[in-house]
Amino acid sequence: MTIAEAVYGALPAALAQPSTDAVQVSPLVVGAQAIEDLADGSLGRFAILAPPGTLERRYVLAQALRALAPGGELLALARKDMGGARLAAELISFGCEVMESAKRHHRICRCARPATPTGLEAAIILGGLQPAASLGLVSQPGIFSWDRLDPGSALLIAQPWDPTGSGADLGCGAGVLARKVLASPDVRALTLIDIDRRALTAARANIDDARAQFLQHDLRLPPKGLTGLDFAIMNPPFHDGGVEDRQLGQALVASAAAMLKKGGVLRLVANVALPYENILTANFAKVRLIIREGGYKVLEGQA
Repeated sequence: MTIAEAVYGALPAALAQPSTDAVQVSPLVVGAQAIEDLADGSLGRFAILAPPGTLERRYVLAQALRALAPGGELLALARKDMGGARLAAELISFGCEVMESAKRHHRICRCARPATPTGLEAAIILGGLQPAASLGLVSQPGIFSWDRLDPGSALLIAQPWDPTGSGADLGCGAGVLARKVLASPDVRALTLIDIDRRALTAARANIDDARAQFLQHDLRLPPKGLTGLDFAIMNPPFHDGGVEDRQLGQALVASAAAMLKKGGVLRLVANVALPYENILTANFAKVRLIIREGGYKVLEGQA
């Protein structure tokens, strides 16, 4: 497909207005085209809501400059406290001449793609899919806890549990929890679900098991047709775009309940300060605390 303009992320309407035919390439948008698949020098315009993480942000900027034709227009913006303060310097490091402005707590950078950008390959390597030695997996900056074992997940997988039947890993990330679940020989099938396309790419590379299936989906609503499950497991997110959103994790609990059969079990881990007990009680017949330790709690709900 030939396109003229791409957009990465949900840009605030008050700050940027991409054309209606711009193609979305964010990995956090279900069904979006992959930024990596854009042909070199093929675009005239690119608009980006830049991610907060340094490696992830530089990767996206480098991919955009790679895909732009020489002289093509780049608009990149981010909140000042979420990477925006570094945007101009990062674009300058790639050889761009940047015009910078500020509005509504955002830094807004405009530039043209230089004829010979510098440093793109290095930024793409550092921000791409790569071995994460501490995990023993491949992962990518931008995936949750991409290069280390999250302490909540560590507490969850340390608890004795032998799930049976068919289940789902909700917000699977690179596959840390799924590998623990699939260690049980009584698991017949496991669907790994994440809104982040990069997470599913990593999970596919990390899990070589015929029982595993992979699905990109926004779990604020349950996937159609995935019902009657015996179990589900998750370390639910409570940030959306870097901003705390407790309702996000609560929506995942409700989705899990809709996916389980009567008697099915959900196990989750959360920060002790997050009030998941109420949403669990509203959606499950039985709720119990398995362990509280190190600032985290593991909870179980039975449908």
